[in-house]
Order: sequence, then C-alpha cells, then structure tokens
Amino acid sequence: MSMIGEYLRVTPAELDRAIQDPDWALDFVEEVQDAEEESEPVPADARHFSTYKAWDMLRFLLARAEFPVNVIHGEEPFADDEDWGYGPPRYLRPERAHLAARALRSTTYAQLIAGVDPADLTRAEVYPLGWDEPGALEWGRHWYDGLTEFFGAAAAADDALLVWLD
Repeated sequence: MSMIGEYLRVTPAELDRAIQDPDWALDFVEEVQDAEEESEPVPADARHFSTYKAWDMLRFLLARAEFPVNVIHGEEPFADDEDWGYGPPRYLRPERAHLAARALRSTTYAQLIAGVDPADLTRAEVYPLGWDEPGALEWGRHWYDGLTEFFGAAAAADDALLVWLD
C-alpha cells in the first residue's frame, strides 16, 4: 500500500460545504476523481491532482526552503474524526492558495534540490526511500512542476484546496 499526496480544488462555497459536511466532501472527492480518471486533464485544467509518492520528498525540500505555506499537508483541519486514508483531510483557503502559487512559481525545482545530497533524504527517512538510486533527486521534478501548475490554476480561479494523504 502506498501513501499518495492528494489535492482537490474547490470553490469557497464548496469549501464551506465540505467543512460543514465532511461526508459530502469525501463523496465529492471520489466523484471528481472518477470523472477525471477517464479524461486525465493536465494539472492546470484539473480539479484533482496527486503528487503520487513524491509528497514526502517535496515536503522535505520545501521545508528546507522555508516555504511559507504547508502545501503538502494543508493548514486548517476539518473532519478531524474522518480518516481519508492516512489521517484526516485539511485545507487551504483561497488566500493561502494564492500565496502558495506565487511562492511555487518563484521557486524553481533546481533551487529546491541545490545542495541536497540523496543521502540527506535517506538519513531523514523520507518516504518512499530508495534515494541511493541514480537520478533520485530528479524524480520529484515532474511532480513539483505539476503541483506548481495546479496551484497556479487554483489561484487564478480563486479556489481553495482540500489536501490529504491517501
């Protein structure tokens, strides 16, 4: 079983409903995931995005860079009694999504990995391990670029984001 970083763009009204009715939120997440599974939209056009297993690597790199928004775990809890895979979901309000989008755009992946040795990730026990493989640091670039596009689209639409590990 894998741990996967998951995101869903929601309007402010949908966020309010999700906070009030976490069961509705989970059903809505599954509905969007099912719909987009067939169409596979690019991150800028998607409502759902996954960082796959790269979430912990990105968490490690963003923490090193003192990133201003917790884009990996979200910032505000809701549905504390719910488990969406690996704990309860969290969210980012639109203003935090805007800040995150600006910071992601201004932080290149090359900047994130500058000075990082794969052994640093191994020592920190960053999931999913295996950092001694050639090109291990490059593996996260695709996911970071997609996350940057996804957050940019969320900010442009003034959306909030639901965030969870599945």
